[in-house]
Amino acid sequence: MIEDAERHERLAQLARLKTMGEKAYDDMYEAHNFRDSDDFYRDAKDCFYDAVGLANQLGLTAEANALSERLQHIKNVYRSQFSH
Repeated sequence: MIEDAERHERLAQLARLKTMGEKAYDDMYEAHNFRDSDDFYRDAKDCFYDAVGLANQLGLTAEANALSERLQHIKNVYRSQFSH
């Protein structure tokens, strides 16, 4: 079992990953070319994959499921709007 301080830090890291993932997703829309949108898409995916893994490690099943759904949404948007 992880200590309270370590759990608190992991929860803070989870929040940071979600924030960074959402920012990358927003930046994907603001990109001026396909290369940049691809980079932001990869960043968003990486953040959400890491967040899902961390949520699972913390036993936050509902959070992991919600993050997985958000990741799938981002993938669907990218494929429909940004794939070239």
